[in-house]
Amino acid sequence: MNFKEELQKRVNEIEEIISTYLPAEEGFQKTVIQAMNYSILAGGKRLRPMFMQETYRLLGGSSKVVEPFMAAMEMIHTYSLVHDDLPAMDNDEYRRGRKTTHVVYGEAMGILAGDALLNYAFETATRAFEMEPSNARIGKALRILAVKAGIYGMIGGQTVDVEAVGQPLTREKLDFIYELKTGALIEAAMMTGAVLAGASDEQVKTVEQIASDVGLAFQIQDDILDVTSTMEELGKPIGSDEKNEKTTYVTIKGLDQAKADVERISKRAMDALHSLNREDAYLSALMESLINRKK
Repeated sequence: MNFKEELQKRVNEIEEIISTYLPAEEGFQKTVIQAMNYSILAGGKRLRPMFMQETYRLLGGSSKVVEPFMAAMEMIHTYSLVHDDLPAMDNDEYRRGRKTTHVVYGEAMGILAGDALLNYAFETATRAFEMEPSNARIGKALRILAVKAGIYGMIGGQTVDVEAVGQPLTREKLDFIYELKTGALIEAAMMTGAVLAGASDEQVKTVEQIASDVGLAFQIQDDILDVTSTMEELGKPIGSDEKNEKTTYVTIKGLDQAKADVERISKRAMDALHSLNREDAYLSALMESLINRKK
């Protein structure tokens, strides 16, 4: 298997699915819709919908019911980035190599675009009921998406992260931030794929742990790249953590230990994946690629 070719093939497939569910840029409110679409069409790795799709397939899913959830997942992730870039948060001017939403459309419209993406995500996910009206798994998947995106998930982690700026941060609190801020949406993606595929409760629990480890490894690698990468490679300004006085995994444990921990945590996730006794060479390669990613 050529991983890069397979990755691009899947990204293209996901881009098509997402585009299918984007709102038309019309009506008096079209500016906010344009800002939404500008944000979500900025590119990116599409990791969360990809993890959702691969987990769904891994555990036996074969219908299109997962597709509105994939689009919704990327909308939720994108809204979080739009708000994260705002002046009140990280105040970043570039994302994925181009101007951030609030820079292009103004701060107010940036806020509204994020709000709109979150609401439209659930409007999109509920379209799964139109495909399979009697599928009880859809309701369970919706709840996972809502919880993992909310105060007990991503928003909870983001809250602690914001409050921690410029303050001493313990390893325990940093782990909490990473588990919720980054890990929760990856957990939502993989768990939703598992539930929609009809996985057992035990399988869903294993998938949640895999996703938690993937999220943690991904976030630590993000901290590493903020120190070691360049703006050209990363597509956004480097050194923003230091600029914003953020305690990160690197500042607490050092660069070498952070790199070693990414590999250790990724291996733990791989071992758990293999414990499901399902073969998916691409999903394994995708998880392994997180260790060595450059952006």
